[in-house]
Amino acid sequence: MKINTNYDNIQNSYLFVEIANRVKKYTASNPSADLIKLGIGDVTRPLAPCVVEAGIKAVKEMGVSSTFRGYSPDSQGYDFLRKAISDYYALMGVKVGMEEIHVSDGAKSDCGNIVDLFDKNNTVLIPDPVYPVYLDSNIMSGRKIIFCKATEETNFAPLPDKSVDCDIIYLCAPNNPTGAVFTTNELKCWVDYANEKGAVIIFDAAYEAFVSQPDVPRSIFAIDGARTCAIELCSFSKTAGFTGTRCGYTVVPNELMGGKLAKMWARRQSTKFNGTSYIQQRMAESAYSPEGIKQCRENIDAYRQNARLISEALTEMGIYHTGGVNSPYVWLKCGMDSWDFFDKLLTEANVVGTPGSGFGSCGEGYFRLTAFNTLEKTKEAIERIKKIF
Repeated sequence: MKINTNYDNIQNSYLFVEIANRVKKYTASNPSADLIKLGIGDVTRPLAPCVVEAGIKAVKEMGVSSTFRGYSPDSQGYDFLRKAISDYYALMGVKVGMEEIHVSDGAKSDCGNIVDLFDKNNTVLIPDPVYPVYLDSNIMSGRKIIFCKATEETNFAPLPDKSVDCDIIYLCAPNNPTGAVFTTNELKCWVDYANEKGAVIIFDAAYEAFVSQPDVPRSIFAIDGARTCAIELCSFSKTAGFTGTRCGYTVVPNELMGGKLAKMWARRQSTKFNGTSYIQQRMAESAYSPEGIKQCRENIDAYRQNARLISEALTEMGIYHTGGVNSPYVWLKCGMDSWDFFDKLLTEANVVGTPGSGFGSCGEGYFRLTAFNTLEKTKEAIERIKKIF
C-alpha cells in the first residue's frame, strides 16, 4: 500500500484549526475573558425569514409521501434552483444558461474538487496571499505551483506578468483575505492573458454580493472573452448566510473547450456526489427570489457597516489597509510578525483575528479582520484595538 506523499508537503494544521487551538488554550487559562471574534469568516446573523419559511415548507413536503424527494434526478441541481441562479445573473446583466450551472454543497468543496479535471502536469498560478484551499488542494495533487505576488505596491490586486506561462489561474475577487478587487479593465487584463496562454481561470466569486462600486464586476462573465477561459465558483454562504446550511454552485460555460470541461465536471459530480438536498435547494431558491434578495441584502448591509467602521478607524489611526468597501474583510498592516500580532491582540485586547502569514508569504506583516459580528461587538473591538496601537 502506498499513500499520497504530496500530503507531506502541506502544513500539518489548517490555518483556522491553529487559530482555534490558540484561542482554546487562552480561554482555558482565562475563563472570564470576554473575547470578540473577528477571525474566521463565518456569518453571525440569522437566515432571512423567507429562506427559513422555504426550508420549513420543504421539510414538511419530505414528510408526505406524495411530495417526498429522494435522490435528486440530476446531481447538477434541480431545475427550479438553476433557473433562479440564471435569473440572478441576469440581474447583473450577465447571461448564464441553466445547463451551465452545477449546484453543490458549497464553493469550498468545488475549489478542492475542480482540480480533478486537470492533469497533474499543469502549472498552477496562485496569488499570494490568498485563500489556503487553492494552494493546498493543488499541493495534494502534486502540481507545479507558481505565485503571483500581491503586495502593498499593487494594493493587493496584481495584474498578470505576460512573460510567465501557466495553465491554471486562481483568482478571488473580492479577495479573501485582502478584500481587494479588480476593476473591469483590470479583470479584462487577466481574461486576455488567460486566452493568450490557453489557460483556464478558476474565479472564486463567493463575496460578489458585497460589491458596491459600479466599476467592480461581480462575475467574471461580465468581461468579454471570459466564457472561453473561465470557470466561476460561487456560494450562498456569505450571500445568504448559508455557512451552516451549505449550498453553492459552479458555472462552466459551454464555450470553454467546446463544452468538454462542462461535460467532465458533470460526469465527475455524478460519480462522486449525490447532489445537494432538496431542502437546501428550496432554501437557496428562496434566497434568490426578489423578497429573498431584499432580506439577504439587509444582513449584507449590516456587515458592510461593520467593515466600514473598521476601515474608518484604521484610516483615523493612519494604518494602511485594503478591503472594507466591497468586502467583509479588512486587511491591515500590523508592522510585526503576524502570529505575534495575533497573540498580542488576543491577550491584550481579547480580540481574535487572522494572521496574514497563514494566507501566504506575502501576508507576513499583515492581519485580517472580518465584519461578521454584531454592530455592538464590532464597535467594542475597534475601541480595544485602538488601545494597543
